[in-house]
Amino acid sequence: MAVKSSLVFFFSSTPKITPYSPRCSKLKPPRGKITTFSFSDLRYDDDDDDKRKAVIKRSHGESFCCICGRRRFIEGTTATSTALAAFPNGPSNASDLHADEYRSVLNKVRPPRPDWYEEFIASALDKFSDSYEAEIADYKSQLFSNLKGKAQKVLEIGIGTGPNLKYYAGEADVQVFGMDPNRKMEKYAQAAAEAAGLPLTNFEFLHAVGEAIPLGDASVDAVVGTLVLCSVKDVDIALKEVKRVLRPGGIYLFVEHVAAKDGTVLRFIQNVLDPLQQTVADGCHLTRETGMKISEAGFSGVELNKAFVSNAFHVNPQVYGIAYK
Repeated sequence: MAVKSSLVFFFSSTPKITPYSPRCSKLKPPRGKITTFSFSDLRYDDDDDDKRKAVIKRSHGESFCCICGRRRFIEGTTATSTALAAFPNGPSNASDLHADEYRSVLNKVRPPRPDWYEEFIASALDKFSDSYEAEIADYKSQLFSNLKGKAQKVLEIGIGTGPNLKYYAGEADVQVFGMDPNRKMEKYAQAAAEAAGLPLTNFEFLHAVGEAIPLGDASVDAVVGTLVLCSVKDVDIALKEVKRVLRPGGIYLFVEHVAAKDGTVLRFIQNVLDPLQQTVADGCHLTRETGMKISEAGFSGVELNKAFVSNAFHVNPQVYGIAYK
């Protein structure tokens, strides 16, 4: 639904990362940049499973499309577009909205929840994601190393309880905007910022949704989003907003879970669990083709990698990488 760090359920206590296919990048402790594949590795042959599962690179300026599964997820709601179009003079993008209009979009995209529910989600996310975070720590370290010395202003969409702050917020003079539609996340994110060595004067919590980011055009050097696009109302609008707030040459770092391959047992399980997941995990969808969406969002370059994680079998595979404006 709205932008946030998704709450997922964890079933395994033994951290183990399994590459998605033999052509996947090896997930190692951070050593330079992520290994990726060239455009020539991509094919649309329905009979070639390996090519459909390939990890792919889009170099700057190249035409690119990432195959994360056969079927595109068709979203049944248009609430976000309706919300943005609800204003009589219809702003062309979210940068034209006033403060009260941002709140209006927030309330339409993600209607207010009871305080107890918001606190339950925030507390559960804070307490029960440790095993998942431990498992993906190596490739998060590798991914976030791309921010060091290159980003002074960072926006994290769906900051949740702030588990990513330790990877980048300790850099000198970094200013972080942490955005989440759940106001109860603020105290947890502030505590994580302080633990990471970020002065609270350099941290600002934004109560907003990804479809209407309350920042100006080209205002940040980097955008961070992990387990976020599974829960926005409109992935395309959220990605448009990410591009809008990024300065030219800025980067978008992402980690997202995506739909399993059609016809697999895992995809069947995802299809069955998806309605329940949306209810208990604050809008998280299990069957979105988020890697495809990112690759087609109009970034000048995309580096995309896939992996399986053992701590949450039903939110596999996962994609992670960098998109360049």
